[in-house]
Amino acid sequence: MKLGYIILYVPKVDEAVAFYEAAFGLECRFTHEGGDYAEMETGETVLAFASEELADSHGFAYRKTTSDGDAPSVELALVTDDVQSAFDKAIAAGAAAAKPPTKQPWGQTVSYLRDANGYLVEICSPVGGPTP
Repeated sequence: MKLGYIILYVPKVDEAVAFYEAAFGLECRFTHEGGDYAEMETGETVLAFASEELADSHGFAYRKTTSDGDAPSVELALVTDDVQSAFDKAIAAGAAAAKPPTKQPWGQTVSYLRDANGYLVEICSPVGGPTP
């Protein structure tokens, strides 16, 4: 088994896509014609967005994430060789700083912010070497 998708439930898929393009430089690789689902180009594991309306149709309970509440108990980690520049770009695009870039004892630089929908995003340098 392998991890195939991370799907974030958001109020507006198109706005989430636009934010991740502006804040993190990711590209949208697929949008469903109905606009309720989209995938970003992130490598082997897919980062996707599904509308809350689509999530509601699945028939199970979930907690909707908001930018003003506590972050959910999950984070996305994006790896880059230039954490400070990536952090600054995300803030300029509307992300909220949670923790500025900090050098860790093991040599990695790690930062945290909240995306436009309140999800926690870690921007970090690679552990043990350059990004692939």
